[in-house]
Amino acid sequence: MLDATFETVQKYIRSRERDMVQLEKLLTENPALAPENGGQGELNKALALTEWLTENGFSDIQRFDAPDSRVESGVRPSLVVTVPGESDDFSIWSMAHLDVVPVGELKLWESDPWTLLEKDGKLFGRGVEDNQQGLVSSAFAALALLKNGVRPKHTVKLLFMADEEVGSKYGIIWLLKNTSLFRKDDIILIPDGGDSKGETIEVAEKNILWLKVHVKGIQTHGSRPDQGNNACIAANDLSMRLFGLQKVFSKRNPLFEPNYSTFQPTMRYSNVAGINIIPGEETFCMDCRILPCYSLDQVLSRVEYEISAVEKKYGVEICYEVAQSSESPATPVDSPVVKKLSEALLQVRGIKARTIGIGGGTVGAELRREGYACAVWSTLDECAHMPNEYCVISNMIKDAETMAYFFMN
Repeated sequence: MLDATFETVQKYIRSRERDMVQLEKLLTENPALAPENGGQGELNKALALTEWLTENGFSDIQRFDAPDSRVESGVRPSLVVTVPGESDDFSIWSMAHLDVVPVGELKLWESDPWTLLEKDGKLFGRGVEDNQQGLVSSAFAALALLKNGVRPKHTVKLLFMADEEVGSKYGIIWLLKNTSLFRKDDIILIPDGGDSKGETIEVAEKNILWLKVHVKGIQTHGSRPDQGNNACIAANDLSMRLFGLQKVFSKRNPLFEPNYSTFQPTMRYSNVAGINIIPGEETFCMDCRILPCYSLDQVLSRVEYEISAVEKKYGVEICYEVAQSSESPATPVDSPVVKKLSEALLQVRGIKARTIGIGGGTVGAELRREGYACAVWSTLDECAHMPNEYCVISNMIKDAETMAYFFMN
């Protein structure tokens, strides 16, 4: 049974729906795009959010600036908001990110992506779900404690990070290397992934390996393949061999969906300008999502074995580069963060949570690599990065209530 103090907090959160919508509006009209995506980073959004936090009574706000000469301001800011607890032996964190992805094809949007649209109980705009929903929910969960004079049992910290969408170099990776914000006993929630019911807690990620493979043969006229060395044929063979690694790294894990490792040929670069030209060079990419039971070193060793075989078969030269890689252990399903979040979901919403793994990547991988147990959770329809991205207002409120309980107890 929920106690009277929490019921007061819950009532407060429900009374602030319009204010939550207004904060989403403020965040949406301050785009935070990485320079890789043609933007100037997170500074304007961080400044707008800092002003909102200050106006609403948060007094302990720190800003951490990762240097980045590619943006006009020269910095990629992250914010940390602290709500003191009865004990500071460890902190309870919620971590959301400030940056968003580009809008993509503007013609596919039914409204201006940078102007919040409210319709049928939903908020539409770029970033409203990824990750402003988690940001707003955590902010109002903490605000509910602050405004009702509730001192949590342990210190609560909200982290609003830079650079999650393009690799985290100027966000969580920089923070882990250049600050001492985190302690091993801290309880860390990342409200940046989940399902429409809010019942799944992500505790593991597949290892990620992106490859860019370049094959060099000999270009010639289409009528004289005997005088050349067709790089396209060798590249096609190699891409199918790498696709076939699913049968080599064949273990399955029901924590994930799909429950096996995947090796997918994806982007292919333009090679020659005419149909009657046999290409002397070919470049293609692979997106590999690998169960944590296999190391990336194991996979790369097999990749190099297949490359060598194709080189010998076709007389070509092949090189590759790792465009992105991520490898991390899982958070134990009986860890304090999973237990605490499961209890909050059960008490506040009557939900019996279940743990899962995902094939995508979050900042959770960076934290787990450094020995910090964390969990990814929220209630959302998973429309991140899509045109007409939306956030369900009732989900945002329910998540704020759940986080408030998570913070308090």
